[in-house]
Amino acid sequence: MKGMLNFTIGPVMSSESVLAIGNEQVPYFRTAEFSEVMLENERLVMQFAHAPAHSRVAFITGSGTASMEAVIMNVLSPADKAIVINGGSFGERFVQLCQIHGIPYSEVKLAYGQPLTEEHLASLDGQGHTAFVVNMHETSTGVLYDMEMISRFCKANGILLVVDAISSFLADPFNMEALEADVMITGSQKALACPPGISLIVLSPRALERVAESKTRCMYLDLKDALKNGERGQTPFTPAVSVLLQINKRLHEIDALGGDEYETNRTKALAADFRQKIQTLPFKMFTNSPSNAVTSLSPINVSAFDIFITLKDEYQIWICPNGGDLRDKVFRVGHIGALTPDDNTVLVDAMNDMFRRGLIR
Repeated sequence: MKGMLNFTIGPVMSSESVLAIGNEQVPYFRTAEFSEVMLENERLVMQFAHAPAHSRVAFITGSGTASMEAVIMNVLSPADKAIVINGGSFGERFVQLCQIHGIPYSEVKLAYGQPLTEEHLASLDGQGHTAFVVNMHETSTGVLYDMEMISRFCKANGILLVVDAISSFLADPFNMEALEADVMITGSQKALACPPGISLIVLSPRALERVAESKTRCMYLDLKDALKNGERGQTPFTPAVSVLLQINKRLHEIDALGGDEYETNRTKALAADFRQKIQTLPFKMFTNSPSNAVTSLSPINVSAFDIFITLKDEYQIWICPNGGDLRDKVFRVGHIGALTPDDNTVLVDAMNDMFRRGLIR
């Protein structure tokens, strides 16, 4: 697998400076020096998320799903009535978490690739809901939901807004304060372009009040404990120390280049470059509301999964396959991580070569 060019949606390509940290001995972390790193991480994450004043960040050693579950457990309760947008496998994951933890919910079920519209929300207006739970970018299909529309709905109904921005943070514009979002979730292996192992939860003051009042019966995912330890730049249990150091390096790199606006614009340009270069190939865009983070494509006459296998085995290029009903219908090309327009050209040249060989038609 050495030398593979990685266009998946996570884990993604990392910079040489981030990779170098992973090659070092893991330091002891119960020190003032590590605490300073963690406090910097919190400050920069809140800066890039445009979090409201007095927000906090909890760092969880676990995948994005761990933080999704932590939020459902600590921010919501059986006294809530949530709206859950289910447009793919990650929306379905929130549905499952609400079921597991006894959170009453109304499900908005969308067809694969379908955007959320005001018509979908109209029947839910004024129905006594207390929370809105959404994957800003439904990573399994590539759909980016209209967060300004969702924000207007939540403001009009006075309800809590919980946003999974795991694959969209730093790829698509996101202003937590302007949207009046109460929770933002992201992960280390997406646009942060670090190895997997850490997920992050940004909590507004309103969400923090809910966490403080929570009766969570869990040790590892108790956000009260995580936030208390975070006051001194620490975590309750042994974290993925190297990944947190890599996150610190990456956050400082982004800050030096111009912050979240720079990174979202860079990703947008990469996505536009790729989409322009594939116009002559026999693919259809799977959604008309794509994220900058990924392009979802439907081949016309061949299996999407076969394209994934051929690129992996014959060209040493990873793209992102799908499973389930979309296995042979859709593949995804990511635009996050340490990729360049020249990398896009390498991938498109490989696809054009497959077309000449009759493997794409």
